[in-house]
Amino acid sequence: MAKGYWIARVDVSDSDAYQKYVQANAAAFSKFGARFIVRGGAFETREGTSRSRNVVIEFPDYHTALDCYDSAEYRQALSFREGASTADLVIIEGYDGPQPGDGK
Repeated sequence: MAKGYWIARVDVSDSDAYQKYVQANAAAFSKFGARFIVRGGAFETREGTSRSRNVVIEFPDYHTALDCYDSAEYRQALSFREGASTADLVIIEGYDGPQPGDGK
């Protein structure tokens, strides 16, 4: 089964409030088996537009990624982020098919 991912781009406007979000989201992420793949870090925008922070979070599967976002635990955390940042968030199913060069 393909994994699920959150892909987020964020501009933080209130660092103190955003830190409360970061602390609070740990409960939801732990409950739903989330794992950070990208959490900030250096980046270059080669095409299109960007935000100042990028995050990719992996979940066991797509439905778990959706369930995490809709959970009471994440809704509580999200209340701290609202007003402290502007974000774009996509929840997407991963790909389990053939890869370039693997002969499939």
